[in-house]
Amino acid sequence: MAVLKLSFDDLNNDEAFTLIAIHCILDNYRLAYLLNKHLKTAFVKDQSDVINIKLNTNYALFEYLDTNEEITYNLVENRCKVITKKVKTNATSLFSEEDHTNETTHYLIPEHKKAGYFLKIDTEFTNKRTQDFINKILEIPQVITAYYVNAENLKSKNNLIFY
Repeated sequence: MAVLKLSFDDLNNDEAFTLIAIHCILDNYRLAYLLNKHLKTAFVKDQSDVINIKLNTNYALFEYLDTNEEITYNLVENRCKVITKKVKTNATSLFSEEDHTNETTHYLIPEHKKAGYFLKIDTEFTNKRTQDFINKILEIPQVITAYYVNAENLKSKNNLIFY
């Protein structure tokens, strides 16, 4: 029986992907529709969103599988607002209980808090092809800006592992 040796480099071999940040105030389904129209894609809502149980966050996820090139495209929200409700009892008040709500915003990629969405393409595009994608996204009037993000420099790039 052969003995296989696994090195640390085998475990640390991250798959390359292209990441584009999109700044806009559109709802997720509306942005997916407009991307489908301008990029000739077919994004559909994924059944399972990106969930962080510790923070109680849920980021909407849309997916498109290009079967011709065997490339998966993921559109994911960057922001999630979590509302926590606290009941405070105050003996000196006329009302014995007061409800206080607290809203906290969490980010999938905290290094880019101003980005509303990320488009993750599960292959490494050339600079020209990436720029062509960005130019098509910028043709959408409701998009403020879109730009390439170097995922190697992200501290939270593990949040982009969806499956």
